[in-house]
Amino acid sequence: MSPSFFRVSAALLPLLLTCTSVYGQNTTTATTSTTSSTTITTEDIPTATPSPTGALTDLLPSQAALPPKQAWCPSEIFCAGELLQTVNIAHLYPDDKTFADKPTTKSAQEVLNAFRNISSGTTYGQVVEFLQEDFTGEGQELEPLTLANLNPEPAFLKNVTNPVVKGFAQAVHGIWTQLIRGTNSTSLCSGSKCESSLIPLNHTFVVPGGRFREQYYWDSFWIVEGLLESELYDIANATLQNFMDELNTFGFIPNGGRIYYLNRSQPPLFIQVHRSILTRALPLAEKELTWWDTNRSVSVKSPFTNQTHKVYHYSVTNSAPRPESYLTDYTTANDPALPTLNDTAKAALYAELASGAESGWDYTTRWFSHQADGTSLRDLNVRNTIAVDLNSILYASHIALRDLYNNTNPSRQSAHTTAANALREAILDLNWDSAKVRTIASVSLVWDLTWLALSSPFTTSISLPISETIYSLPLLSTLTWSGIYPKEVLASKESAFGAFSSIHLVMNRYNGTFPATFIETHLQWDAPNAWPPHQYIALQALRHLPANVSSGALPTRPEGKSTFALLPAGQLGLEEAKLPGQPLTADRNATTSGPDADVSLLSGSVFNGGNASTTEEGWAAALGRQLANRYYASTLCSWHATGGSIQDILPRLSDAELNVTQSTSSFGHMFEKFSNLDIDSAGRGGEYVVQAGFGWTNGVLLWVASNYGNVLAAPQCPNLLEGVTAGGSNTKTGGGSENDAMVVRTPAFAVSIVLAGMLSLLY
Repeated sequence: MSPSFFRVSAALLPLLLTCTSVYGQNTTTATTSTTSSTTITTEDIPTATPSPTGALTDLLPSQAALPPKQAWCPSEIFCAGELLQTVNIAHLYPDDKTFADKPTTKSAQEVLNAFRNISSGTTYGQVVEFLQEDFTGEGQELEPLTLANLNPEPAFLKNVTNPVVKGFAQAVHGIWTQLIRGTNSTSLCSGSKCESSLIPLNHTFVVPGGRFREQYYWDSFWIVEGLLESELYDIANATLQNFMDELNTFGFIPNGGRIYYLNRSQPPLFIQVHRSILTRALPLAEKELTWWDTNRSVSVKSPFTNQTHKVYHYSVTNSAPRPESYLTDYTTANDPALPTLNDTAKAALYAELASGAESGWDYTTRWFSHQADGTSLRDLNVRNTIAVDLNSILYASHIALRDLYNNTNPSRQSAHTTAANALREAILDLNWDSAKVRTIASVSLVWDLTWLALSSPFTTSISLPISETIYSLPLLSTLTWSGIYPKEVLASKESAFGAFSSIHLVMNRYNGTFPATFIETHLQWDAPNAWPPHQYIALQALRHLPANVSSGALPTRPEGKSTFALLPAGQLGLEEAKLPGQPLTADRNATTSGPDADVSLLSGSVFNGGNASTTEEGWAAALGRQLANRYYASTLCSWHATGGSIQDILPRLSDAELNVTQSTSSFGHMFEKFSNLDIDSAGRGGEYVVQAGFGWTNGVLLWVASNYGNVLAAPQCPNLLEGVTAGGSNTKTGGGSENDAMVVRTPAFAVSIVLAGMLSLLY
């Protein structure tokens, strides 16, 4: 097993062993037990007011028939039904989730009676008045907390040598103070007083930020990584205690802390957070695996070996729009520009949308059926996909539980060993393609066998996998991060590099970090978006490759070729010319092939690739250093471009510069996702505007600072007034200044070309 999947915290253990919970006793009266490091603050949580898209006297648009009521979500206010659909059809808030998170000011019966009074011939004005009188601000059941014992100088900062890098890590460390929440006992809806969609939690927690105003499952893995670096052990403990409470009550960990998430989970990372939660967590970890086994397992006959395997897939029971994205789902199902769907087809679509949300990758072409044109969420085929990352995580969970028993329960140890071995065999059979070990002695991967023949209730026909069209390095990284090393990866240094060679391509070819896929769509889990968890997973995979295959220098590209030539043939499933282009200026991309495509290649390293170690650096360490620095550049440069500054180290940008990003009144945003084409930019696409905060971004940043601090360098950020753009609407023109003691802002690729003596190529 790879040790990278877990990290034991001795400081956390005594806290975990002494905590208790009353969560399952009465969730309607639960109150948050603030830790010794938190106190309640009077800071207000901002709320939205209804903004009608039509005149107040106008009638609402006509509605499609109501979907079936969902047994798992019985609320007549916040779950599928006439009230929820009518409010969403009115579209009074830009984000569907806003209404779903607003507690009522009256009893549920009073609210329903008030709605029935306007349910016929309803106007925009009637809905506005209804919302203003019967609902309060979203998220009011939660309260910000103050961290009373936040250490301004946590030990990990000693690992960071560059003053800019250290100052930024210290600033991000302080952002936890803005994201700490607790359940507001004075605003909880108890008895018949009012109704809310909140699942009350007993313990303090960290929210991701923005619209994600409650605790979330898989986000918390990376949040906890950061909390531990920040020495906030009691908050990390409280996070885990909340999850254990939910396991006690529901038998699984919901996607997030709202009742409308009670039909789905997220990637099951609970047991991977820490291996020191023995006393309370061990039986609950068993409970979670039982839930996945009961509700998400399927028997698959391999078209390659004819062996039958038990594997896992995301498959949510759901036949209505998601309450937090009601209008979005409703519109997808009822789009007049698309063929009309019958009730059965709508129900199947709603199940696919919820299953995609359960995966965390909502949404990506990786989930599309092979007949899809990649333009409509109607083409989702999540439930028929055997996801390598989900199965790899569950493999690692079995290995963790085997080890946690520590010979105290041989029968359970044996059961988990057997389950892990069977799952490993299934993954390597179904999700690994060894046939493309070619002349450069490397491999190509089949990431998703979406079209394998699945047992009932799925199709019995066999179709070809999508390996020729979808490639995602984060999925390979999850495989090896989980401790599964295909023999082709371990065969030689050359083959191991080949498996990870797309990182090398990205570092040389693009401005930012590794994208979720190389397919450009309007979907947020496709190019050009790069996600913090994926960078963490890739870094962990590189860190824990065996030394005998990760040593040796990075290979050099063939004469007259780009680094694309170093990839195993066919690995990406794309010709080089089909890869996303890297913008150089507002109206010109880099060339798509040949050595000039590697616009980030410098002499001996790559642009924003950090400081090479003074000791001999193997290829895996070199890629890790470069990727860590690119992640740092993406976070710091976008934060600085939106108003961030560090006293005496990094001055705030001018209003002229901040006006380019519309950030003259902002003080730095940590985004949930980034563009791999523009390190000044947040990601794009998806069902909602890009969110700031941001829990997992901060957690990964602090982990990177702790583990790569000695090789991190202050990034060179694009000059906002220079006209360098990518994937966004900002146009950058004019000039800027540099300061050698601080982050240098310069045209994104002018640096590498200036150093090569070719500035004239850009201007």
